[in-house]
Amino acid sequence: MRGPNLKRTLLMLTVVSGLSACDSGTKSTEPPHASLSEAGPASQYTIEHNRQVAEALPLDRQTDFDQANQGLIARDEVLEIKDESGRVIWNMQDYAFIQGEAPDTVNPSLWRQAKLNNLHGLYEVTEGIYQLRGYDLSNMTLIEGESGWIVVDPLTTKETAEAALAFARKHLGEKPITGLIMTHSHVDHFGGALAVLDPETQGDVPVVAPEHFMAEATSENILAGPTMKRRAVYMYGRDLPKSSYGHVDTGLGKAPAFGTVGIVPPNVLISKTGETHTIDGVEFQFQYTPNSEAPAELTFYLPKQNAFCGAELLSRNMHNLYTLRGAKVRDALAWSAYIEEARQLFNQADIYFASHHWPIWGQASIDRFLRGQRDTYKYIHDQTLRLAYKGHTPNEISDMIRLPESLALEFSNRGYYGTTSHNSKAVYQAYFGWYDANPANLNPLPPAAASKKYVEAIGGSEVVFQKAQAAFKKGEYRWAVELLNHLVFAGGGDKAKDLLSQAYTQLGYQAESGPWRDVYLSAALELKQGVGKDLISLAAAKDLLKHAPVEKFFDAMAAQLNGPEAEGENISLNVHFSDLKQSYQLWIENAVLHHRPLNEIGEADATMHISHDLFLDVILGTAKLKDLLFSDQLSLEGSQLDVVTFFSLLDKSGEPFAIVEP
Repeated sequence: MRGPNLKRTLLMLTVVSGLSACDSGTKSTEPPHASLSEAGPASQYTIEHNRQVAEALPLDRQTDFDQANQGLIARDEVLEIKDESGRVIWNMQDYAFIQGEAPDTVNPSLWRQAKLNNLHGLYEVTEGIYQLRGYDLSNMTLIEGESGWIVVDPLTTKETAEAALAFARKHLGEKPITGLIMTHSHVDHFGGALAVLDPETQGDVPVVAPEHFMAEATSENILAGPTMKRRAVYMYGRDLPKSSYGHVDTGLGKAPAFGTVGIVPPNVLISKTGETHTIDGVEFQFQYTPNSEAPAELTFYLPKQNAFCGAELLSRNMHNLYTLRGAKVRDALAWSAYIEEARQLFNQADIYFASHHWPIWGQASIDRFLRGQRDTYKYIHDQTLRLAYKGHTPNEISDMIRLPESLALEFSNRGYYGTTSHNSKAVYQAYFGWYDANPANLNPLPPAAASKKYVEAIGGSEVVFQKAQAAFKKGEYRWAVELLNHLVFAGGGDKAKDLLSQAYTQLGYQAESGPWRDVYLSAALELKQGVGKDLISLAAAKDLLKHAPVEKFFDAMAAQLNGPEAEGENISLNVHFSDLKQSYQLWIENAVLHHRPLNEIGEADATMHISHDLFLDVILGTAKLKDLLFSDQLSLEGSQLDVVTFFSLLDKSGEPFAIVEP
């Protein structure tokens, strides 16, 4: 049945096009603010803050630089990677400014980490183990088997993985891919898999991943995607210029790549610690570490080389117990315990390498590193609880907690990515939730309403601005931000936004954490320029999303149902996926959207027959209206009006929402 109502129906289908399967691996055009002029200079207080950081740390220690340079085989000094359309998706030359002493506008500790992450190329870790670093946020590792290469973690995108493999083959020789290991379920460790293997022709090549990998890899962020995607713009500084006044590093690596994302389903799942598998003649001993840094994760040991791959259980920085883009908090105690388990299991290892950063050689050095990582997470966990036992709240604890010197002076434990501040809040949240037990925080006024009353109580906009200006001039930027945030949310105008932008800029310049710097500077930029257009498209992730359970998309549709408008509506819709031979019923009841699988198509107000492929195209917004109208992959039976009403009740994702303004 086709006609005007069906046209409207098809247009309504596009309301779900804002769903997100990953927070950093989808395609993007050039950031809208990439050519902005540089921000203002560092204040005298910021210069002094950064000077004190430099004096407190052994920044001239060369061990990390020696390790990061060890084993270099070749380096592509240009290292520019483009997609099929010619758009540059990765360019290490963007970071060429990171050399010499730290400028006043960058925390010198973060600058040191950024210099280390700038060291890129093809490296020999030891005989038979090679790494490509600096081709993406993460590393690709190649392990030489009897007849080919075993690839570990194929980066974020097809384009960056292809470039890395091509560079390796140029210098190491042509060999087939005889194994693929995806250590965990975050996109920067599997998104480029289709550059490594074609699922249609891979044959019996083993593809190894932790148990529940596919569910976690394909489902992460679908429900929370639109919000995570927006927040990730801040966390990774997507719209910032790459300069000493903008984005310099994430701490974990340079930045996520934005290109074509896919996945190769595993045929070997690791479900327990101690599993041993031989791949192309190479013995692997696996450790299963779920719900640590990722919901599905593993590490492994190579007896022949006496080498331990720590995946992302370990990093050369403090990691996130809570990630600023928004995610479920991670279990600090379990994470610490897994590290200790690895230390005991693989204590004979004299080589450590991982999914990020550079290796470590020598048993004593590896043991010290593992002990430090183990105790960093456990210290934050234990001390957060100790202070909570005394009644301290999350904000108080985050301001009180400091790592002991034995941990803090080791650069691998520094807060380049996670921080003691927001990680302690994650521990508190994991045990106690959002409520700090103070009744004043049980049902507070929303931000805009509270801000208007604060400004009025203090004496009006001009008084608040003067107090904020005085705080800014004294270098009290956190207090200035608090006052100015209220003023902006109370409608304080451009003057307030400009000073708030300046305060955020100084906090960004002082931040040791790459994400904190990016968040502050992104906020400063947005206050000046307004909300940039969200140019992230999910079309490049179709090869990943096609493996996601259909039910997840229905859950996301339910989260987009406009409850107030749906009140009183009772509509049922059958959806039959002709190619999958699967049927589902969707129905609205009590302003809630439900779904259930059907063994056979039953009665409903309407029935839609659609291919899974076309369903994805509709969700991704890549299907054109004329293609849909005349497609043999779609037919509709029953009430077209009910179908139109059904989809009209789903909110469209719309433009990116405001963060630093009401």
